[in-house]
Amino acid sequence: MTMEKIKVLVVDDSALIRNLMTRIINSRTDMVVVATAADPYIALDQLRACRPDVMTLDIEMPRMNGLDLLAQLMRSDPLPVIMVSSQTEQGAQVTLRALELGAVDFVTKPKFDISAGMMEYAEDIADKIRAAWLARGRFKRRGAAASTPAVPSARPLPEVGNALASCERLILIGASTGGTEAIKAILTQLPADSPAILIAQHMPPGFTKSFAQRLDNVCRIAVKEAEDGEIIRPGYAYIAPGSHHLLLERGAGGYRIVLSSAPSVNRYRPSVEVLFRSAAEQAGAQALGIMLTGMGKDGATAMLAMRQAGAYNLAQDEASCVVFGMPREAIAAGAVHVVLPLQEIAAHVLQYMASSTPRVAGV
Repeated sequence: MTMEKIKVLVVDDSALIRNLMTRIINSRTDMVVVATAADPYIALDQLRACRPDVMTLDIEMPRMNGLDLLAQLMRSDPLPVIMVSSQTEQGAQVTLRALELGAVDFVTKPKFDISAGMMEYAEDIADKIRAAWLARGRFKRRGAAASTPAVPSARPLPEVGNALASCERLILIGASTGGTEAIKAILTQLPADSPAILIAQHMPPGFTKSFAQRLDNVCRIAVKEAEDGEIIRPGYAYIAPGSHHLLLERGAGGYRIVLSSAPSVNRYRPSVEVLFRSAAEQAGAQALGIMLTGMGKDGATAMLAMRQAGAYNLAQDEASCVVFGMPREAIAAGAVHVVLPLQEIAAHVLQYMASSTPRVAGV
């Protein structure tokens, strides 16, 4: 029996990008470009004619920009969308806004030698299309209520009021596809005296700083891009910079951040595997791990090592994930103590940390 291919609509005002995306997609056995469009108005016609499963969407286009088209689609006829962004600070800000509006993920256009650069991204682009296709059920469920945000509104939580819990404990978060909004949903609930949080979100260079700044503007805790050598403090969330692994190191003065440009792990840098492995080795029972939405298995093995070292681990449930890959793998590995809907994770974490002593390794 022949497997049905993922049908993709490519929307971009650049003929070069349309041609490159078509070559990349059509070279895969499980996907095909059913149409291309040079602007959003043509795209709307193609959406009705071809009924694609996934759309790739440029941001800067004539007559209507990609954000306006995305917002219109999410209100009327939602489907999984992957944004195509420039590698600039402005491109990062607009792309993050697109993710807030409901885009599943994004890819970046190379700054130089676009043809060679796009072909280097080919496998990454194909993986993102597969992840978007896996998320299609989420968009069908939204249906007529597509204007309702996919991520539930955060309910701010009270101060921890427990100095030991705040100063001694660490929260580690790993995420990929859909992770930016999931992380936002958790961090916006946390009080200013929350334990320190270290985050590995699969994201390219230049975007993590903008991501941290956007979160810092809406959270009671401070959110920043992690810097090599800085002391880890409660009330702060540290986001791994794109292109660097994030690790922690414990010394006489407490935990500090270590950034590494070592090779990618599980095809990612930053990698959740590297962060969680570091937590298992350096923090042990003082750590609490959270695995959020994402495709693949990055971090599952290291999360098990965290559990074996005494850490307490949570995973986001399937119903609230954009893609249930990484949480599923962590659960299958035996690394997870409890599986929760996204909107319940922050409260559970604070309740656990404020009321418990560190776990015995292996429990």
